[in-house]
Amino acid sequence: MAQGHTITIEQGERHVRAVHGDQVLAETGRALELRETGCPTRYYIPADDVRTDLLTPSETHTYCPFKGTASYWSLPGAPDLVWAYPDPKPDVAAIRDHFCFYDVDVS
Repeated sequence: MAQGHTITIEQGERHVRAVHGDQVLAETGRALELRETGCPTRYYIPADDVRTDLLTPSETHTYCPFKGTASYWSLPGAPDLVWAYPDPKPDVAAIRDHFCFYDVDVS
């Protein structure tokens, strides 16, 4: 990691739910909590707990020097709503096979 930049990943104990409109896209008690310097806490949800059948792969890809290349998925009217790191950097390998949403409900 760059000096002063940290990423921590912990097994979360909270209930995490991603909803768009009236559709539940993901719901889990097994999300990983990723904390990164300068960013809000992100919840990475196991693929088994995500309604991937509702998502369409996007052409969008972004690169993070700390996590690797992210791929995105969309819903009609909601482009690039979800992302994942199919081949994350070794320091964050735990997020492989997990999806992240911009907005989630946490309880």
